[in-house]
Formats: sequence, structure tokens, C-alpha cells
Amino acid sequence: MGVAYYIQTSRVASGIDAGGKDQIALGRMVYEKNCAACHGARLEGQPNWQRRLPSGRMPAPPHEDTGHTWHHPDRVLFGIVKYGVVPPYGPPGYQSDMPAFQLVLSDDEIRAVLAYIKSHWSDKVVQWRVETLKNLEQP
Repeated sequence: MGVAYYIQTSRVASGIDAGGKDQIALGRMVYEKNCAACHGARLEGQPNWQRRLPSGRMPAPPHEDTGHTWHHPDRVLFGIVKYGVVPPYGPPGYQSDMPAFQLVLSDDEIRAVLAYIKSHWSDKVVQWRVETLKNLEQP
């Protein structure tokens, strides 16, 4: 089994299928309606996303390769979307403009939006995730 196999299985992990056209299509609609206003229509994030705003909070990061979304295991990404940046998905007391979507999106819609985001990642990023996060994806 080569790298291509592991890249493909990584993209399907946790019910998030970055190669599934139906899930990605749903994810695109969910992203455009709920995420693009902050994270950008092209997943580019807000300007100067690595510098704190006057409020002390961080701007919305990009979700493509230039951001850090891909550094996190799928279960953490799912938790952040569903519950917001709260423990165990963020440090205690962390202030974020990222809302919790548990009352807005179904679990399937959350998985779909994550599939849409993951479908934009380069093979290099996906391979890094396979090699680096494989032990963290365990329940």
C-alpha cells in the first residue's frame, strides 16, 4: 500500500469524505451560508489572521494550506465547529468569535463542511496529516 492509499483513507476518516462529491457539494452550500463571511469565500481567512484584533481575539484563520486548520485532527475540527473553541477544543477561558453551530447545523452538515474544506488541501498537506496525526485520530 502506497502513499496514495493512505492519502485517500485520510480523506475519508471520521465520515468526512473529501473525495465524496455529494458530501462536498453539501459542504460548499453550508460553508457559503455559515462560514464564508468570516473565513472567506475562497477559504482565505481574514487579513492579518495571525495578529490579535483590538478586542484581543484572533481573526478567522484561512482553511486552505496557508492556515492551520489542517494541523488539527478531524475530531477536533468537528468539535470546534459543533461546540466552539472551548475545552477540550481550546484552552480554558479562550475568547473567540467562532460560534458553536450545534443548534444550527446537523452532524452530517458539519462533516460535509469539513469535507469541503479538506477537499481544498494539497496532497502535501494530506500526506503530512496521514503521517503526523495518525495516532491522534483514534477515539
